[in-house]
Amino acid sequence: MKCKDKRILIFRVHKDTKWIEDEKTQSSIPESMVTEDEFYSGLVCHPKDAWEWRDTFSQRCDCSITRKIQKIMKSSEITEAFKKMAFSNFERDGMHELIQEAYQCAIDYYRDFDCIKGDRCNSISLLGQPGCGKTHLLTAIANNLIHKKQVSVLYFPFVEGFNDLKDNFDLLEEKLSNMKRVDVLFIDDLFKPVTADSKDGRRRKPRATEWQIEQIYAVINFRYLNHKPMLISSELNVDELIDIDEALGTRIYQMSKDYTVVIEGDRKLLNYRLA
Repeated sequence: MKCKDKRILIFRVHKDTKWIEDEKTQSSIPESMVTEDEFYSGLVCHPKDAWEWRDTFSQRCDCSITRKIQKIMKSSEITEAFKKMAFSNFERDGMHELIQEAYQCAIDYYRDFDCIKGDRCNSISLLGQPGCGKTHLLTAIANNLIHKKQVSVLYFPFVEGFNDLKDNFDLLEEKLSNMKRVDVLFIDDLFKPVTADSKDGRRRKPRATEWQIEQIYAVINFRYLNHKPMLISSELNVDELIDIDEALGTRIYQMSKDYTVVIEGDRKLLNYRLA
């Protein structure tokens, strides 16, 4: 059946047709019907009986859903490579138990999303070891939300994102507004640390300027106050996030405490790039 770019399909229903309750849409639908094209073709009934088919029923064409998904995906800023990331192609056979736990946490979060999306605890944080698949799992959640639930998602890689914004005030304001209001915000590599020398030797130093903290706090606080979900990956653990900014770190923790996995341990076992 084609909608001929009208994005809606119209059907004719006979007057004696029984209407039933559709649990999914919470509305009544006819047990049987014919398309308008079939009705006007003259094959359904004799013209003198056309009045018996005066009732109509309409439904959205699948093409409108496809167009909506394409629009959401385009605005998500998810890269072509990331669009291919799914739960089904996440390699976990023989992987460390913490990686298995992260995989299950991501599955559980997606499964529970419709029930928790309006709650205080409606987000997920995968933290710790680089190269263990945190971004893959969160991208799989994002792709599923877009394609299966038509939920809008915005992907924001922390370091690259702020590098692109720091010299363009107009773009900054627009981007921050979008980050606050999109259905689901995906922040990747939050405060990604760099290795620096100190009096105690070489240690990780979170990549977080006062300006970056101020901007990202405004976004996270807005989403915290308005119960808007986030997907967050970071190489830092919960305590390290709180050490950067307690108000920001504790908000992230409170929003994702039921769906948080911290992956720490032997990098040779946890980083797939070293396998």
